[in-house]
Amino acid sequence: MNREMLMLVDAISREKTVERDVVFGAVEAALASATKKLHGGEVDIRVAVDRETGDYETFRRWHVVPNEAGLQNADAEVLLFEAQEQISDIEVDDYIEEAIDSVPIGRIGAQAAKQVILQKIRDAEREQLLNDFMARGDKIFVGTVKRLDKGDIIVESGRVEGRLKRSEMIPKENLRSGDRVRAFILGVDPTQRGPQIMLSRSAPGFMIELFSQEVPEIEQGLLEIKSCARDSGSRAKIAVVSHDRRVDPIGTCVGVRGSRVNAVTNELAGERVDIVLWSEDPAQFVIGALAPANVQSIVVDEEHHAMDVVVDEENLAIAIGRGGQNVRLASELTGWRINIMTAEESEAKHATETESVRKIFVEKLDVDQEVADILIAEGFTSLEEVAYVPLQEMLEIESFDEDTVQELRTRAKDALLTMEIEREEQVEEVSQDLRDLEGLTPELIAKLAGGGIHTRDDLADLAVDELTEMTGVDEAQARALIMKAREHWFTA
Repeated sequence: MNREMLMLVDAISREKTVERDVVFGAVEAALASATKKLHGGEVDIRVAVDRETGDYETFRRWHVVPNEAGLQNADAEVLLFEAQEQISDIEVDDYIEEAIDSVPIGRIGAQAAKQVILQKIRDAEREQLLNDFMARGDKIFVGTVKRLDKGDIIVESGRVEGRLKRSEMIPKENLRSGDRVRAFILGVDPTQRGPQIMLSRSAPGFMIELFSQEVPEIEQGLLEIKSCARDSGSRAKIAVVSHDRRVDPIGTCVGVRGSRVNAVTNELAGERVDIVLWSEDPAQFVIGALAPANVQSIVVDEEHHAMDVVVDEENLAIAIGRGGQNVRLASELTGWRINIMTAEESEAKHATETESVRKIFVEKLDVDQEVADILIAEGFTSLEEVAYVPLQEMLEIESFDEDTVQELRTRAKDALLTMEIEREEQVEEVSQDLRDLEGLTPELIAKLAGGGIHTRDDLADLAVDELTEMTGVDEAQARALIMKAREHWFTA
């Protein structure tokens, strides 16, 4: 019988073109499954087949778990202290094994064994096909719609299948069985039942790859797409840069009479594409990204990674776009938070900020409004600047003599020291559960403490806009932090 098993393994290995070890693994799984049924319960069985002789041994085994964890499955687990009574140097996650009688092959339900073996073979074949396909390094999956599966579309390319989820399709796109489809390969999801290659037609990467195929200069390295933002099926923006002065990045991507950009648009159900010139200067990049709106002025806030963009009344609606689409895409493309405002709104905001700085200078430096206004007029916006800007720069202020400058610097440093002590006292009041919250840095904790947020529940009660205003984080990070803080509400 053992010799017949070896012959069977060899035959299946050749027929299915899979490794002998894979077939032996299937046989071991079939034998283990049959043995487990005989013992009943949730026992853990391991079968080891000798690859040369076909002889096999069967073991019942127990997984070693921490003492404090307790037994979840007494049939297949053992506590660490009990395991150490048998094997002194055994550790958690090791196994204790005991040899038991092997089930004769002849007593195994032939059909059950056959099903287990064939399933293992099918899994191995699919995995091999998947590995071979992914090793090619393709970024776009080209295939035919095979069937629908719970709202997802299964796309077939040769013997390989990919899954296009409903959420990754272009809105209002109606794909039918037999349709030819191109999609971006997001990656492989090994936990997914059925096709594991995950596809997308709405991802920004799909547009980047389509342009790479249509524009040879990108593959040649003469052009580069720096970033992409999409409202799939509606509108998109891509940022391009030329690495060769002779090549016009925008014109090259558009093509003769729009041939190249139209080819991408047609593939994406008419999605309109704005091609933006990328710039190392963030302000210039944002101005280009907001096209076709004309920008009057722009103020960069490095600390909060945001920009206030001023446009006139005629360009306000264009800059914002329908439903905020234009400014949202520009923000995603550039990575900066963009605040669109009119000149009047900008002046009002500037006046408010000036009044806030004036109040700080008057209060913390103990000076009158006239001295505070001189500092503001000279470009000082914080106590840190007064305290630590190079001395020579402050001595150049005509209204101040050297003694006044030294006194202002000393008062600023004293005020900062006092504020830091107060901040540390506030941070000490922050609860440990908030300190331990994933994603919170010491800097964020200090800002939260300054805003009166001392517990996880305090943070959980905040609105997204309140948290962004308090800490300067973007909306996505603020939303993630608040949801993290609320988790214990649903798990308690």
